[in-house]
Amino acid sequence: MPTRTAKAIVDVADRLFAAIERGDVAAVARLWSDDVAVWRVGAHRDPARTDDKPRALRVIDWFVTATTERRYEILDRRLFDGGFVQQHVLHARGRAGQSICPRVCIVIRIGTDGLIERIDEYLDPAEIAPLLDRPNERGFDEHPGNPADRS
Repeated sequence: MPTRTAKAIVDVADRLFAAIERGDVAAVARLWSDDVAVWRVGAHRDPARTDDKPRALRVIDWFVTATTERRYEILDRRLFDGGFVQQHVLHARGRAGQSICPRVCIVIRIGTDGLIERIDEYLDPAEIAPLLDRPNERGFDEHPGNPADRS
């Protein structure tokens, strides 16, 4: 891996997931390039958009706010020149006690500056639905929608 060493790639990966586990959104932001491109299942990314970083950070912020505990169970991590592919189960507990365990595959490319420049994330969005449902003042469930779509 000539441009980025295996050790450097593993270090970025470990720091990213550790920051999310401890709810440190600022540390996540420092690991991402300002022009990071982020794709996730269900997203219709416009390549002309330049706001992926703030939008993706809003999703991370929503997730760490909606959960009290987060833990990555890494099933497999494979390095390639300039990045890695990882399969993991994300164990998390919501503020209302609900538990989620989505299985995720994520592909991350790291630039020569050591910052994450592209993220492609694959998971079944239904597996995080328990975090999205919340009771309203009348006792009915309402769905707040995709946190990334909020302005």
